[in-house]
Amino acid sequence: MTSLSGYLPYAFALIIAIPFLVLLRQFVHSYITLKNQEIKLLSVKSNSENKAHSYERMTLFLDRMKPSNLIQRFDSGLAAHEFIFLTEKTINEEFEYNSSQQLYITKNSWKNIVDSKNAIIELLHKTYDGLKGDVQLDEFKTIFIMNYMEGNDYIAETIEDLRKEILIIT
Repeated sequence: MTSLSGYLPYAFALIIAIPFLVLLRQFVHSYITLKNQEIKLLSVKSNSENKAHSYERMTLFLDRMKPSNLIQRFDSGLAAHEFIFLTEKTINEEFEYNSSQQLYITKNSWKNIVDSKNAIIELLHKTYDGLKGDVQLDEFKTIFIMNYMEGNDYIAETIEDLRKEILIIT
């Protein structure tokens, strides 16, 4: 019996340590689970911020494409065809710069943005062709704006669609 009594303190310590080890294991498991959920939440929040930023950038792009803003960009001493060339070049460069934003924007909205860009460029050329190329820049700009106003305001419609989508996302 004396040989068992030497192990009694160890047995007592083991009986007390086992519940603490089980509780510690449960605590660590719960802590890891909560941290994983926190990481997922931060990831979703970050993705939402990226989406919001994309919608902001594309709204700014569309706003810059409005004819009222385009006509103010370049020197009035240019010929109409030079203005068209520089305007088209600027629109395409800015579009290419922002093209990565399509990752965060819905396909329908991206299609509307591309269609708006192409429609503005087409309107520039149609206006110039309709004037037979023999016109001063100020007159061209006036007719360009009038032609835009006669049709649908597709840029404003696209911006409004983006506005509605961002409200759903955030």
